[in-house]
Amino acid sequence: MPLRLGMLTPSSNTVLEPVLARMTGLSALSVHYSRFRVTEISLSQQGLGQFALDGMLQAAELLAHAKVDVIAWNGTSAGWLGFPQDEELCARITAATGIPATSSVLAFRDAFRSLGIGRVGLVTPYTADVQRRIMANWAQAGFACTAERHLNLSDNFSFAGTAEATIADMVRQVAAEGCDAAAIVCTNMRGAAVAPGLERDLGIPVIDSVAVTLWASLRRIGAGTGAFAGWGRIFALPTAAPADRTGRAVA
Repeated sequence: MPLRLGMLTPSSNTVLEPVLARMTGLSALSVHYSRFRVTEISLSQQGLGQFALDGMLQAAELLAHAKVDVIAWNGTSAGWLGFPQDEELCARITAATGIPATSSVLAFRDAFRSLGIGRVGLVTPYTADVQRRIMANWAQAGFACTAERHLNLSDNFSFAGTAEATIADMVRQVAAEGCDAAAIVCTNMRGAAVAPGLERDLGIPVIDSVAVTLWASLRRIGAGTGAFAGWGRIFALPTAAPADRTGRAVA
């Protein structure tokens, strides 16, 4: 039986599903999605309220009906809300469904620790105040954002219109200023396809949100990640021990 990955998806996201379809198309796994309302990324009451845990849990419980092996929140809201937000979300998902859970932001933290990253070049489409909040939260966790670029956008749907060339230029700029790794933080930007080439050119890890969430989802259940090594150096890291459901490898 193939592995089934469950992904919680912002309702206005148009990037992560086709990107994951491309990444996983030849592998022995399937990816399944559940959406909840997210249309704006801001620090307003309305913007922050979109990520209330009860609504996210309802979407996760629908994924559990598909008997997925892992559930991932494929979004970066804990970047500005803080790591504890996603720690609580994942704990509640597992308590409600019995299924291991992870998230994009927890995946970044795991990747930074696994790679020994202390200085991060932060690339996002977000507004300056959201960017500052991410930088503060990550610095508190031991990941100093020594360079950053952002596009000052708040409409979540609009992020998908950012050209790959623009994303690549932003990554090159933060690398030039000095960092141990570049992080493309937004699951509605097309960073996955440009990251491997940038890694070769720049000599540092370039970690895309959609890619790192796939990596963390597989590691969360002890599945192999080597089949995806062409999508970035994180996939060549040793597989973590199985969590509690399956140790099946991905062919």
